[in-house]
Amino acid sequence: MSKVAPITERKDDHIKINLEQDVRSALANGLEKFHFVHEALPELDLDKVDTSLSLFGKKLQAPILVSSMTGGTEDAGDINMRLARAAQQCGAAMGVGSQRAALERPNMAATFQVRQVAPDILLFANLGAVQLNYGYGLEECQRAVEMIEADALYLHLNPLQEAVQAGGDTNWKGLAKKIEAVCKKLAVPVIVKEVGWGISERTAKILAECGVAAIDVAGAGGTSWSQVEMHRAPDEFLRNLAATFVGWGIPTAESILNVRKAAPGLIIFASGGLKDGLDVAKCLALGAKLGGMAGPFLKAAAISTENVVETIRLTRRQIEITMFCAGAGNLDELDSGKLAEKSPSGETK
Repeated sequence: MSKVAPITERKDDHIKINLEQDVRSALANGLEKFHFVHEALPELDLDKVDTSLSLFGKKLQAPILVSSMTGGTEDAGDINMRLARAAQQCGAAMGVGSQRAALERPNMAATFQVRQVAPDILLFANLGAVQLNYGYGLEECQRAVEMIEADALYLHLNPLQEAVQAGGDTNWKGLAKKIEAVCKKLAVPVIVKEVGWGISERTAKILAECGVAAIDVAGAGGTSWSQVEMHRAPDEFLRNLAATFVGWGIPTAESILNVRKAAPGLIIFASGGLKDGLDVAKCLALGAKLGGMAGPFLKAAAISTENVVETIRLTRRQIEITMFCAGAGNLDELDSGKLAEKSPSGETK
């Protein structure tokens, strides 16, 4: 039987593998199928292009989300502090990694507690939704929120990751009703997110009926957590098992459209293989409220807070110039009418 690694060891493995190995999905995120219609006469002042928005009672300078990554170890805590300082400085939103490690080992809570350096950011707590089938309930969700003074709670969905790892939590039966119960009783909004395999119309409809405040589609096209698990698998059987699914999932662009169709009006966050502000802008035009990235920010945070700040500033400027050249003076004007879709032959439709 394969040995199950402790949570803290798993967290350190995840950081190391994401920084050192190629763990990308074999799928593209789907955003390459779209491009903005260039306006040679935008009738805008670039310096007046407005990327600000308000969400869940917080004002953001740009629709940028530092996606949930880590926490639960000393190194992870350092990374979270750098990410949070940068998010505070740049007016971005941020999610922390799964807090299960800190609920089970309270001495790890400090590795998630970033409010001391980021008092004003829109901050998301995070727990695995499947834990609601393994003894967790409203109390643990409240503790996760209170632990970091979060504005909302992420419940993340990762069935494939659990299925290919040693000792994974694979009982997902009846989970929707438990998510619904948390949505009804938790004092802050509940956001459900995938971790890199996207959201189908069926899942979006179920989640909307559960009463979630938003869905983060986290589509295929970026980090594949089955590939991460392949690199940390304890034996050849699990390595081969995880490797099978490198091309699994629903691309990010398709996932956004799935949620829009199944749950019109529901807030969408877009993540999954976004590499720059142009990708973020495409997601916003397709219907998302925020664009999240993990890999670029993790690599920057491994160096310094300043590198994260520079990455966020670059991403925001890319969004501003995209909006300027597409003729959108603010985020409300950045809609699907600014996009053209390429046909399979590469021609613009």
